[in-house]
Amino acid sequence: MSLPDTMEAVDYHQAGGPTPLFMVTCPRPEPGADEVLIRVAAAGVNRPDVLQRKGLYPPPEGASPRLGLEVAGEVVAVGAQVQRWQPGDRVCALVNGGGYAQYAVAPASQCLPIPDSLTEEDAAALPEATFTVWHNLWQRARLQPGETLLVHGGASGIGTTAIQMAKALDVRVIVTAGGPEKCRACEALGADAAIDYQAQDYVAEVKRLTEGEGAHVILDMVGDDYIQRNISCAAKEGRIVNIAFLKGSLAKVDFLPVMLKRLTLTGSTLRAQSDEVKASIARELEQRIWPLIALGRIKPLVNHRFPLAQVADAHQLMESNQLIGKIVLTL
Repeated sequence: MSLPDTMEAVDYHQAGGPTPLFMVTCPRPEPGADEVLIRVAAAGVNRPDVLQRKGLYPPPEGASPRLGLEVAGEVVAVGAQVQRWQPGDRVCALVNGGGYAQYAVAPASQCLPIPDSLTEEDAAALPEATFTVWHNLWQRARLQPGETLLVHGGASGIGTTAIQMAKALDVRVIVTAGGPEKCRACEALGADAAIDYQAQDYVAEVKRLTEGEGAHVILDMVGDDYIQRNISCAAKEGRIVNIAFLKGSLAKVDFLPVMLKRLTLTGSTLRAQSDEVKASIARELEQRIWPLIALGRIKPLVNHRFPLAQVADAHQLMESNQLIGKIVLTL
């Protein structure tokens, strides 16, 4: 297969709003020994992309400086050490950068097959959310069947994915979301209860819904005053996981309840993890979650699709906080 030497991709002026995003013609990447080259059919848009564009989330050493952390499409070339994947395979992949482009390279170990029931556009919404949710809720927080999970930002891409994954694995799910429409969307995905944080005190509601026990695991991307409030509504031996700090990472916290309840406070970012850690996540996802996706029990919620050239509009929508589910860019 003859491949072009150049491609169209998105570039950006750092520390700017959505308008500095623009299209460029640039050299097509070559896969390394343990990488595959993917002709991108669709790329997911995630909040870390917005933060990177603003200069707040620099790519780790060795990663592509371009935006885009997840893609789906067709493998068109493989490195010398790649055994599993072949040209023509349909895959979705967690990439270390460079997803907003016609071609992207991905470590072979971070690729997953696209289930036959999904289009490439839907599959592009899977990697970032499923990797993040699995690593934080099951690998780090040791979430168990029968436990109660509290998810903040239930209508986000992470939230809608966490609801479905947890319910499919027999977990009770409570979410917070902003407004009745988002709450209804979360309940439609299977959440056992949705708390409108704009109108209700979620600490009091979680205690009421759990008959005073509290949530066993809490997934938080808000931070600030949520840090103390999460401690207040956590169950004994509870685990609180922070994956972002949309309101801020600094807070004055009373740690006495942490000691008395024997709580675990943890957190992580995904992009900075080693290839070995990401490979382990991919293996567990393929074993535990991909069969559920194939059966239709877990479905990516893609509510907005933009052509690649309209990437600025996609980022503007992400920053509006009016989104339910995921955004993908199509090529």
